[in-house]
Amino acid sequence: MSDEKVKSAARAFEILDYFRLSRQPRSMSELAAGLGYPLSSTTVLLKTLVKLGYLNYDRRARVYFPTTKVTGLGDWIPKALFGSGQVIDAMHDLHAATGEGIFLGAKNDVYLQYIQTKESIHALRFHIEEGTIRPITKSIAGLVLLATLPPDKLENTVRRANIATPKASDRVKLSDVTEKVAEIRRLGYGYVEDTPFEGGATFAMILPVLVQGQPIALALGGVADRFRRNHDRYLQALRNAVRSVRTDPDFGHPVQIEL
Repeated sequence: MSDEKVKSAARAFEILDYFRLSRQPRSMSELAAGLGYPLSSTTVLLKTLVKLGYLNYDRRARVYFPTTKVTGLGDWIPKALFGSGQVIDAMHDLHAATGEGIFLGAKNDVYLQYIQTKESIHALRFHIEEGTIRPITKSIAGLVLLATLPPDKLENTVRRANIATPKASDRVKLSDVTEKVAEIRRLGYGYVEDTPFEGGATFAMILPVLVQGQPIALALGGVADRFRRNHDRYLQALRNAVRSVRTDPDFGHPVQIEL
């Protein structure tokens, strides 16, 4: 596949994601300006997406907006990922108990990906977009997921994560990761402050199910000072949420890690 085709495919998804964030009809010039695309290629992309049925074009107002065909691309995914809904229920329970930002994290090659998020209700909070990825070694949820790997795969993942991390200052030592992983296995959970956000804190634990054959982490994050004041209560709320999830034959078996 040519670089030009790859670029066009990426831009098509970026246009759809732009609508996800703006949630408003947009003109061709607004989309081109907002995304930094040339007007000519933006015009071609928009016409293609209209022809394929993913965008509606209002000729009178000269604006575009996604059609329900876009919804159909992913409306089946939550059921496929989370089966009976126990995992989502655990997220809601943890959110109700703490009011903090809650997320589910999964390993995506050498990255942690936030596959489901729920916003904090607190005035001081950190925002993470659903679908965001970051190096798996730069998040406690990522380290909790690494704790499920045998030594050889752990070493290989850390090495490849460092290769994929452009900034040298963001790369980690294998010894530091293995030390933190050993602590997570001993305690049954992970806790960290100032990672990935300065002044933030995160608790994370592995859920006792596999999602699409992969382990998944349940985590809560927020302002470090608030987490210190509520450390024991937040940890117990996380444990309760994890224990509420039972193995479901629809989507997996228990992960072999002590909770």
